[in-house]
Amino acid sequence: MPRPALASALTAVLLLALPAARAEEVVAAVAANFAAAMARIEPGFEQASGHRLTVVLGSSGKFLQQIQQGAPFDVLLSADVERPELLAKSGLGVPASRFTYAIGRLTLWSPDAKAFGDGEAYLKTGAFRHLAIANPAVAPYGAAARRVLEQLGLWPGLQEKIVRAEDIGQVYAMAASGAATAAFVASSSVLAGGKPGSQWLVPQNLHPPLKQDAILITRAQNNPAARALLDYLKTPAAREVIAALGYDLPTP
Repeated sequence: MPRPALASALTAVLLLALPAARAEEVVAAVAANFAAAMARIEPGFEQASGHRLTVVLGSSGKFLQQIQQGAPFDVLLSADVERPELLAKSGLGVPASRFTYAIGRLTLWSPDAKAFGDGEAYLKTGAFRHLAIANPAVAPYGAAARRVLEQLGLWPGLQEKIVRAEDIGQVYAMAASGAATAAFVASSSVLAGGKPGSQWLVPQNLHPPLKQDAILITRAQNNPAARALLDYLKTPAAREVIAALGYDLPTP
């Protein structure tokens, strides 16, 4: 083969190999409340970046424990600010990478459209068999639900009716299946589920803000896919998805 032809062939092979060589994988530990948003963000991220994204859903508290024990996550999308802050302070997370990607809203929800009109009054009457919340010890939305009930003076008296799940996704499933009469869920779950039922958007003065922070795990600081995911969450395309699912947006 003449040298110019050989050079052209080699260049073509190298160009074909470049995307594969650049493609990396990011494994993201994602708070369960953000499941629907992440499902919509994932294809856009992969198409725009060329990287692969693997999403693991669960409670923020469990993820913190797993990362401290060496779990191979690259990024944490927590449902609070405290756990990413702990990772940053302990050296397990990259401090400069931390930012708020969404501000969640808490909703009291029942799939029964006739269950209640006034959520606060409904809680005070106790006219339900079971009320589901996420475990306050590991799930920020569960901690917020507990705070709401404390603010309303209902927490001690409802202990026999409260059932706990590991994360907010499981809480939604409990109510949707009828295992719980009503539940404190993420507003995003109700919007994504397409079952309006009975809803009470909890006033934000009844619990601390549900600011949700993301952070790059130190073990992945040289992973371009991990950094690309965090960058993508700040893009207009991602923010549009986040807002459409009922989250408030942080200032860019």
